[in-house]
Amino acid sequence: MGSRTVVADVADELARRVATGEYRPGDLMPSVRQVAEEFGMNRATAQLILGRLESYGFVQARRGKGFTIRDVRVEGGMDVYRHLFRFSITAPAVAAEMFADIVEVERGIVGEALLAYTLGPKVLDQVELTAAVDALEAMARRPEPDHIQIIEAEIALVRKLLGVLGMTMQRAVLNSIADMVVEVPEAVTAYFAVAADLHVLVWRALLAMWDVESAPSEAQLALFDDLFTLYHQKVTARFDELVGESPVGTVTRLSSAV
Repeated sequence: MGSRTVVADVADELARRVATGEYRPGDLMPSVRQVAEEFGMNRATAQLILGRLESYGFVQARRGKGFTIRDVRVEGGMDVYRHLFRFSITAPAVAAEMFADIVEVERGIVGEALLAYTLGPKVLDQVELTAAVDALEAMARRPEPDHIQIIEAEIALVRKLLGVLGMTMQRAVLNSIADMVVEVPEAVTAYFAVAADLHVLVWRALLAMWDVESAPSEAQLALFDDLFTLYHQKVTARFDELVGESPVGTVTRLSSAV
């Protein structure tokens, strides 16, 4: 390991052991001496590494005892959950179930925002929204689309809706979810289980719906909800395929970390 990355690399390895259950909640982390010996480093560097684990929220310093492993799935907030998802990627069953949970929460927030704006007064500038979707289409039609850029552009559109709807808490959670997804390449790829063009078509359909004065019919809303649900099912299935295992077991729901 290079000297510039040794702290980060070893901290990530120890965090992975916590995330995958190799180190159990309530147990003591390896001591400074043990970490130094295992990874061939001095104790000052080992102390920095355990301090980084504490900054992740994975361990808690106990006076005279060292560092105790936290039950991060129960006690952790959104930032801890973000780290937990990133480090769990080497445990396919855990990662798959966590991703399914992330997708469920994202789908709920985005679906609620789209429905509320569709049924409410259209206060956003339709020309501005159309320009944003045009830009999204230009990204999607590139020979090699930048998936992270497309995700960020779509999140920006949803944030506009959440802002005018006064859904500030949902906007904060959506921002955290976006951070979780873009840090994990398999998650980014999974969100494009269908062609990037489909993302644009959905926004085009919404713009057309928002451009008319009459409210959408129940049949139109039901069809959109079915398509929205089907898309997210494809996303989670693609992630399962990418990590190599379908989810089994139980992890704490993301909603409990909000």
